[in-house]
Amino acid sequence: MTTPVFLVLGGKGMLGRAFGAELEHNALPYRSVDLIEVDITRADSIREAIFPGVRFVLNCAAWTNVDLAEKEEAKATEVNGKAVGLLADRCAQVGALLVTYSTDYVFDGMATSPYRVNQKRAPLNAYGRSKAVGEELLEKSGGQWMNIRTSWLYAPWGLNFVKTIAKLLKEKPSIKVVNDQRGRPTSAEHLAAATLKMIDAGATGMQHITDGGECTWFEFAQEIGKLTKAPGKVEPCTSAEFPRPARRPGYSVLDLTETEKLIGKMPEWRVNLAAVTPRLDG
Repeated sequence: MTTPVFLVLGGKGMLGRAFGAELEHNALPYRSVDLIEVDITRADSIREAIFPGVRFVLNCAAWTNVDLAEKEEAKATEVNGKAVGLLADRCAQVGALLVTYSTDYVFDGMATSPYRVNQKRAPLNAYGRSKAVGEELLEKSGGQWMNIRTSWLYAPWGLNFVKTIAKLLKEKPSIKVVNDQRGRPTSAEHLAAATLKMIDAGATGMQHITDGGECTWFEFAQEIGKLTKAPGKVEPCTSAEFPRPARRPGYSVLDLTETEKLIGKMPEWRVNLAAVTPRLDG
């Protein structure tokens, strides 16, 4: 059996599914595994999955429950932090490029212009801290890696903001959505395609990939309602009116300058969203 060039970890998740489709579309040999097959928190499990001949490891496995991380930070850090270090060590041993994903939540949200790739980390919550640990371990590792920060991820499948809002607007006459948190949405399908372009361009180190443009969660929800023609109304509210266990940054727009120099302009978020909403499952 031919060794797959690409190994997708977390293959059944939102981004992992997008990568499966994108790799097939490009006729690239790959193997996709999920958490039940590979435990990325265990070095022995990683060794069995990543063997010589694998050239690119796409780590789509992550702890993504931001609020639960406040109660279970140690568990979140095992997956988002320490496991990334283990993956980097194994990829260095076999000569593979590790591509892994981080978040806008490694920043404090106090900026007034987009966060650059080399800006100082200052996470506000446990989830952000868990991802920051992963970034720090990558920086100390000796292998080849690319850490892609992204934000507000959505797809036609899985649990995400777009599917949730579309469902609520069909069921309720009105909903409130925060209008004082600003960032960049990201289509998982766009993220997968752009990642492959970055690999092809020889990119390594810290990178940012999102959709183009920026908005608040309220503006994002308004557009979802418009595209899905749902009867419900979206009303703005403040973060204080919608308290959550984990603090969210008020401004978490990621700078795309370096990415766009390498692979061209990112499609505007409304364009990517319009390509996804007709295909929402469930």
